[in-house]
Amino acid sequence: MTETAHHASPILIAGGGIGGLSAALALAGAGLPVRVLEQADAFREIGAGLQIGPNAFRVFERLGVTQAVSDIATFPSSMAVIDALDGSTITSLPLGEGFTRRFGYPYGLMHRADLHGVLLEACRARPGAIELLTGSRIASFNDDGSKVQVETAAGAVHRGAALIGADGLWSMIRQALVGDGEPRLAGHVCYRAIVPTEDISAVLKANSMALWVGPKLHMVLWPMRKERFYNVTVVFHSDRLDTGWDAAGNREPLLEHFACTWQPVREMLASISDWRTYVMRDREPIRNWSRGRVTLLGDAAHPMLQYLAQGACMAMEDAVCLADCVSDTTGAYEQAFIQYHQKRYLRTTRVQLTARLYGHVYHAEGAAADLRNAFLQSRTADQTFDSMAWIYQAQ
Repeated sequence: MTETAHHASPILIAGGGIGGLSAALALAGAGLPVRVLEQADAFREIGAGLQIGPNAFRVFERLGVTQAVSDIATFPSSMAVIDALDGSTITSLPLGEGFTRRFGYPYGLMHRADLHGVLLEACRARPGAIELLTGSRIASFNDDGSKVQVETAAGAVHRGAALIGADGLWSMIRQALVGDGEPRLAGHVCYRAIVPTEDISAVLKANSMALWVGPKLHMVLWPMRKERFYNVTVVFHSDRLDTGWDAAGNREPLLEHFACTWQPVREMLASISDWRTYVMRDREPIRNWSRGRVTLLGDAAHPMLQYLAQGACMAMEDAVCLADCVSDTTGAYEQAFIQYHQKRYLRTTRVQLTARLYGHVYHAEGAAADLRNAFLQSRTADQTFDSMAWIYQAQ
């Protein structure tokens, strides 16, 4: 067991994903030293496309990365909801000037790895404040009331003023604090692919951003990387139980579930050979994800299904709220962490539960699908914006 030698007592962050790096930037911006402990041998982000709402752009302003994010983002002009069975448009919502004027910031589309890269470079630009360590999977930790000591699987020991568990859905830190076992199976499986724009038919590119809904299935299709590629995400009901996050996907179950859909959709899905897949999971909301000098952030605290496209956004909101609470209490971490989860848990609980509801709405069939369609068609753009305000406007 070897102890790392450092000058000041840093805040330790377990996990170097989008949430962990955002927390590092927010805390460093408050004048606090940070050490990020990433279990992988390099800082990287897996996954595919990422939708970023105005609430996340508000965080980017705080972190000083707005321009860098805007340089990599694609900004859709509209979002259409389309019947996956016959290709008819149910409704279309403008996402241009009116949307930006209403919420103060735009709606962006990008690859997860690109956003992660922006945050990582911003952290690397602050070497005196943020220390980035790889190969540092946490095996155990101990909070003695005055500091937190962490031991990694490799035998390194880190002592810090506090510990933030940003270690994701399968968080080891959460199990020590909450002990609620495996995350909950949603009964849905997700397939993702990145496809060159030229390989997407014109009829499917007719909408800037499209959500195709059908019985027990849906597909999301939108451009990214300056419209050079399309993100294709498909979800369908499944009783699969495997836990891989980024496994190679056998496309036969996907094609079988989408056999009922509009021909151009079926043809595009059949043309894609490189799918990545995972079984969708979340957890029951909890009131308290802190104990002493240890707290949780992002998916470790409140993992949610992807139906509101808010997982990364909530983690970034956590980061600035946490930094504000630590700053406001001048380093009284126990107090700061209590304030942090009390400020956040009702909002994140609402997102978690609403995301589950949206899964039912997306996958409705029969009379329920007719009700969904009639409701969406009855709404004006302003009414839809009003229904989004709780997510996108300043908190």
